[in-house]
Amino acid sequence: MQEQTNRAAASALYRAIWRWHFIAGLLVLPFMLILAITGGIYLFKDEANDALHRQLRFVQPVQAPMLAPSQIVSAAIDSHPGTPMTYLPPAAPDRSAAVKIKGADGIKDTIHVNPYDGQVLGSIWDAGAAGSPTMYVVRKLHSLEYVGWLGNRMIEAAAGWMVLLVASGIYLWWPRGRRQGTFRIKAARGRPWWRDLHAVTGIYTAFFIVFLAMTGLPWSSVWGGKFYDIAYSMGLGMPDGYWSKYPSSTQPVGEALDRSPWIMEHQPMPQSLTDAGAPAALDAVVTTVESRGIVPGYALTIPAAPEGVFTVSVYPDDISDERVIHLDQYSGEVLYDAGLQDLGTLGRWAEWGISVHMGQEWGLANQIVLALACLAMVLLSVSGAVMWWKRRPQGAIGAPQMPLDWRIPRGLLLIAVTAGVFFPLVGLTMLVIVAIEVILYLTARRRLTPGRA
Repeated sequence: MQEQTNRAAASALYRAIWRWHFIAGLLVLPFMLILAITGGIYLFKDEANDALHRQLRFVQPVQAPMLAPSQIVSAAIDSHPGTPMTYLPPAAPDRSAAVKIKGADGIKDTIHVNPYDGQVLGSIWDAGAAGSPTMYVVRKLHSLEYVGWLGNRMIEAAAGWMVLLVASGIYLWWPRGRRQGTFRIKAARGRPWWRDLHAVTGIYTAFFIVFLAMTGLPWSSVWGGKFYDIAYSMGLGMPDGYWSKYPSSTQPVGEALDRSPWIMEHQPMPQSLTDAGAPAALDAVVTTVESRGIVPGYALTIPAAPEGVFTVSVYPDDISDERVIHLDQYSGEVLYDAGLQDLGTLGRWAEWGISVHMGQEWGLANQIVLALACLAMVLLSVSGAVMWWKRRPQGAIGAPQMPLDWRIPRGLLLIAVTAGVFFPLVGLTMLVIVAIEVILYLTARRRLTPGRA
């Protein structure tokens, strides 16, 4: 009798998890497709930008010294009058230099200059860290920023649900003496073939999907904001007293720079110690930072206000060379020089995770592995949608039948509550789904209860 009761409880648990996996999967499916497609494209951002704008980004190396930074900036301003915002020296002998200029109309453009002869190669609308208007669109679609604050929160909820979908999918896949647990596609056609494709793809890429979801969450508003605050309060993000010796502005580092270490984005920009005298020469500032061993590919942000500072930042493929250097606008004195080793434990791990997430850490191998993971996410979405379409009744959603035995183990309830607390927006959507489920359950019971109209 006890064995029969246990089997009934296990069956009810299985159906409940299957139902939730099904419903959550349908809700997350469009977001997973957006994340996978745009993320897969953005992994090859640099390659795409080089191909799309080769005439701007490459030059023919010559046996001659490059022009001084001030000469390159002057050439750019002569061609496109405005205020210089950022100077990007050539990252390699065959690369152009670039100057970001803000015109009188407030529009920012990136001017590419041959560093050997000062010839202006052309200009392009400044797309920030994306590097080109095309990749800017891809980046904004990836985060759904076009939808505003709601888009960011929808993506955050989807990322959290992806983690739970992987966990529930593994539970449903796990062998129990039935046909679950396959490591290869056994069926030849029809819905069983799509089911096997879904299961096999999911089990082989589960780790990568969870990794991408978790390393993408630091950019989110709610989860990422809380993670940032906790890391900082525990001394595991940025060192306490980041600007304790210097006055600071109200502008965050993340707004002032195209790209900065994630854990530093919300810290205020420092200010120069004085706002009198002539600003330090650009050439001298470049000499100072390069003498400190900063790796090629850095960007030098030029002060936009009398109290501002020069800031040099680099976010290279090898994250251990990540660097942010602030210099006084007038004396050229280094105010702060932060590398990866200067961050707290959570800060370092977050930076490493983000670097891998963006396909940078191990070069082409990193890009290919994550591109395959993105392709797997597309296959999971498509196969899940096809299975649903093939099994759904005409005119109905076709969700797995709601179990009438709701004796769910306390352990599972604890896991659900923990997941809801850890992923706040998942918890919020979970409550909405639970409310709908309860209404449907009570409605079904009322219909089945004798004597009820």
